Amino acid sequence: MGVFIAPATLEQIRAASDIVDVIGAVLPLKRAGANFVALCPFHKEKSPSFNVNPHKQIFHCFGCHKGGDVFTFVKEYESIDFPDAVRRLAERAKIPLEVETQPGQAQNRHLKDQLLLIHEQITQRWQVALENDAAGQIARDYLAKRGVSAEAIKLFRLGYAPDLWDDTVNWAKSKHFDLPIVEQGGLIIRKEGADHFYDRFRGRLIFPICDEQARVIGFSGRILAGDEKTAKYVNSPESPLFTKGKVLYALDKAKKSILEHGFAIVCEGQLDSIRCHSRGVSNVVAPQGTALTAAHARILRRYTDDIILCFDGDNAGKRAAARAFDDLLEAGVPFRVASIPPPDDPDSFIKRFGWKAFLEITEKAAEFHDFFLDYLCTQHNSETIAGKQVIVEEMAKNAYKTGSSILFDVVTQKTAQRLGVTADAVRATFRKSHRPLVAREQDTATQTAGSEPAAPRPPEIECWLLRLTLETDDFIDWIDAHLEAEWLSHAGAREIISRRLQAHASGEWLGVAAWLSATDNSAWSNLVTEILADSRPVQEPEAVLKGSPTREGAVKIIRDRFIDRQLAAANQRLTDPALPESEQGALIAQTQNLRKLKKHPLAAKSDAA
Repeated sequence: MGVFIAPATLEQIRAASDIVDVIGAVLPLKRAGANFVALCPFHKEKSPSFNVNPHKQIFHCFGCHKGGDVFTFVKEYESIDFPDAVRRLAERAKIPLEVETQPGQAQNRHLKDQLLLIHEQITQRWQVALENDAAGQIARDYLAKRGVSAEAIKLFRLGYAPDLWDDTVNWAKSKHFDLPIVEQGGLIIRKEGADHFYDRFRGRLIFPICDEQARVIGFSGRILAGDEKTAKYVNSPESPLFTKGKVLYALDKAKKSILEHGFAIVCEGQLDSIRCHSRGVSNVVAPQGTALTAAHARILRRYTDDIILCFDGDNAGKRAAARAFDDLLEAGVPFRVASIPPPDDPDSFIKRFGWKAFLEITEKAAEFHDFFLDYLCTQHNSETIAGKQVIVEEMAKNAYKTGSSILFDVVTQKTAQRLGVTADAVRATFRKSHRPLVAREQDTATQTAGSEPAAPRPPEIECWLLRLTLETDDFIDWIDAHLEAEWLSHAGAREIISRRLQAHASGEWLGVAAWLSATDNSAWSNLVTEILADSRPVQEPEAVLKGSPTREGAVKIIRDRFIDRQLAAANQRLTDPALPESEQGALIAQTQNLRKLKKHPLAAKSDAA
């Protein structure tokens, strides 16, 4: 069992978190009748299809079909789990939050909260040291030399760690922080064989590392002077807050821009990212102290399916881009590579030629296999038979990994053209050491054959019934008395109606927004918000539902369609020549009863019984 938050507490937080205020703080909402609209933050679009309903306290996008309540929005927009979304809204509303957790979870949460507080306060201390301390002049000079503006220093909260062995240790003592906890955060190190501590970051320019919610979770420190044997960068070790393979530098500042532009640029270093952001190219991130991993790619895929690697223009940068292929392929993310002319990196290139020239390079970014072919041709002599053989084999390895027959064919032709050989020769070499791609695709088809296809939208009449059931309590007693949930043809609609009626019967129905928070099925949530976002008025809702002298009601129509489906199934069964005679008689009797039932008016379930 995970975190449990009392329903009454959720309702208190929801009541204090108007969805228009919460969403309006991060998106420019525009009034559209009784609702508000905006460009959807969850997919790229040119005209607004993202709808916010203040009356029902829900949102729905008619483009990507994502929807939910205020908790769902914060959860999806910030890419956090539900308990953290509740915590963020509770903090915003200044509501104390008490939760029940598994044994040990409260302790872990307390430790993380302590570490977040320590990281935030030491960040502020190092910011002040960079801005005001005389010893920080060396860092100020370095940033000026690199062309980092005062605005960028402030935006990225850069700092300076004094060149002392015990500055952070003494600061932590003065703040009454437990040194073992500060040690867990990676800020200080225990001296081997002793009970004394010393600072990890000394005499370094400090780059705070933030999570996607802009909370400081670690640091990277660049050496400014001293022994050449000293590591240029010292990074926080992995901790309860920080896992380097799952953190992208500047993502907290870049995620909105990535959504707006539809692609992400991945650079190698912090200064590359900072210079891009300071020049207005804000959809830029960098892996933190490690190569780009599959975990990084999966994080980026929350925001875009178009990733551009922009590493240094030297051989090391090209090798880094080539190594990223397997991890990005594992995450199912296509990517391109922008080549910075050597000897520049993105930072120095922008400094020399400007951000417009940098953008032109990213716009011309090559598909990975085009880049990889160029890279292989610089590493091997493409004029020799041996060189051609190595290039073809390496291209084959990567083409087969994608599992795409189309890409396989394209890569075959491009490789042949580049090496001046026939496509048939390349294809033969490709297949010599790899089993046919068709077999691989058949394996994939076998693996996915059992997966359930996406459910279609319910029939329109079932959508109207859902709307009347969820939008108001006026008809719920009548619906409960006259409707059998099994009559609904759509599985999602059937389940939603069943749960709505159960909640009504038990007195637990607290409204649509509360129901959306309680369900863990995103398909149902999206269906509900789509139906309730329908702005068409329901004319004479009682007549729509129950019927009138001039029209049949929705519930009777749904019942009769259910009967028709049963009749069709029975008649289909009767055509089976192997059907036993005893079963044949029962089916004939069933069809006669069904035809009689269809002629009867709709009655309450108690009357029918």
